[in-house]
Amino acid sequence: MNTKKYFSYISVMCIVISMGMLVGCNSKPTADLVVYGKIFTSDSSKIVEAFAVKDGKYIYVGDKAGAEVFVEEGKTEVVDYTGKGLVMPGCGNGHAHYSLGYAIQAVGTVMSRDDDVDKFFKEIVPAAVKKAKETGAKFVFGSGWEMMRFPKDLCYRKQLDDICSDIPVYFADEEGHKGLANTILLKKAGLIKEDGTAGKTEIRGGEIVLDADGIPTGYVKEQAGTYVRSFMDNENLFSIDIAKANMAKIQEQLLSEGYTMYLDGYSSYFFNDNFYKAAQQMDQAGDMHFVLGAAWEMDSWMDVDKTLEKASNTKKYETNHIKTNWIKLFMDGTVESGTGFIEPLYVDGHQGIPNWSEEELTEITRKANAKGITMHVHVMGNKGVTRIVNAYVNAGKKEMRNTLVHVYGVSEPDYQRMADNNIYVTSGMLWHHADKEIQEELLRILPEGMKDKGYPMKSFFDHGINFSSHSDFPALCGSPDDPFGIMEIVVTGIYQPEQSSPWWTEELLTREQALNALTINVAKQMFLENERGSISTGKYADFLLVDKDVLTCPVNEIHTAKPAATYFEGKKVFSIQNKK
Repeated sequence: MNTKKYFSYISVMCIVISMGMLVGCNSKPTADLVVYGKIFTSDSSKIVEAFAVKDGKYIYVGDKAGAEVFVEEGKTEVVDYTGKGLVMPGCGNGHAHYSLGYAIQAVGTVMSRDDDVDKFFKEIVPAAVKKAKETGAKFVFGSGWEMMRFPKDLCYRKQLDDICSDIPVYFADEEGHKGLANTILLKKAGLIKEDGTAGKTEIRGGEIVLDADGIPTGYVKEQAGTYVRSFMDNENLFSIDIAKANMAKIQEQLLSEGYTMYLDGYSSYFFNDNFYKAAQQMDQAGDMHFVLGAAWEMDSWMDVDKTLEKASNTKKYETNHIKTNWIKLFMDGTVESGTGFIEPLYVDGHQGIPNWSEEELTEITRKANAKGITMHVHVMGNKGVTRIVNAYVNAGKKEMRNTLVHVYGVSEPDYQRMADNNIYVTSGMLWHHADKEIQEELLRILPEGMKDKGYPMKSFFDHGINFSSHSDFPALCGSPDDPFGIMEIVVTGIYQPEQSSPWWTEELLTREQALNALTINVAKQMFLENERGSISTGKYADFLLVDKDVLTCPVNEIHTAKPAATYFEGKKVFSIQNKK
């Protein structure tokens, strides 16, 4: 062998290989999609000009010139949204009940919150009974009555009996915290004995309204309502087929409003796991285009260990798009209806309804977190907040992100304790446009300091607490459900169609804070921040093309904004043009 030629050959090959490696290192992959425009990233509220997407994830986020490198003609879809509105991450809803809302429409009767008692008995209930009997249903189920319009001292069961006495009837109120039942259902639940005398007159965590003779009137509050509902034919009322049909409707609403993440606040409403099964089947078929969080409910009349075991067993339904690691509890009722756990007491001297002692909450938190389950607790009154914060501090694991839901009031020292212990809050920011009727009721029933001050927002940001938005749909359905209706409320205290008085203006947010509460903060709440919630390299490309720049448009026009298109993992899954 010619040694000189051999080493010359090796040298040439090394140079060729090195050049090839250099070229490979400097080359950029071809993007599937490149978007230009004003882009709010929710990553430290940064604004950029462009991003590139490959295989459903962001591979570049920055200026337009940098993104152009990833464009290959004929292979890359280019969307130039410059000057058309705002590009932003997909929104999240940290607590709502789309499962319940669509289930009620499918299996029962949804009434308007403006319907009064007279219409309820003369039109709504008779129509619901007729519908049930024509379809062979064994129960009549409905929802939507408004507590301010329905007196508490009527004997509802007797009036319901006059319309229907042979099959059970149950109507939940618009919040789902109260219910009206006829006698046959009260007998099934043991509240009335077969001979018509009183049976159970107390349910832990709830109130059974009694008549002058000590017999239940059919008006049940808080956990007494869920107890009565548990005696309905829930498996047939909410079957797997109904749940599957509802999933498509839920997804359509979410994507059309701009939500790509959603935590369902009561996934076992009908005391079965059919909602979980339906979601899993939808995702396995490749048809799910949002991330679902699901929470199993534990009511104060339930066995704690058995309920935690049921919640833990739902992990078998988890997929890449379904997370099931939450347990939902009620600490108290609602401040507006007089059942919130507050300090000082209501003006008339009564206290709300606390469902759990601090010792019980502490033990539940310890057991739930040990099973990898995050606490997701409905709490309104400031005294209730202190009680559940104590439980989280004493028994919770910081990494579990135990969460307070709704939160009407907070005692000042609790803010810092929440921050120090990584306690999260998801709140109905839309409730900052309380209508005149509710405002007047609060002025009448609440002590000083709470009357016109409820649902803090800015204070959570000020203390470094992860604060996310929820709509609580379909509860209080007179409020907007979409992100931009909510956004206008939290920066103004007013929702323009309502023209109500501003609510607690010291707690209003900036536009950037509002968008963060609607995006990255929900992702953190759902343990998704490493893969979703902001427009950042390496994350899934879940984003919106909004038809208005909600960062700069007149503040009273924010609520008119809509997603022109919603993208999930780099693919357009909703377009307003297609909807039309």
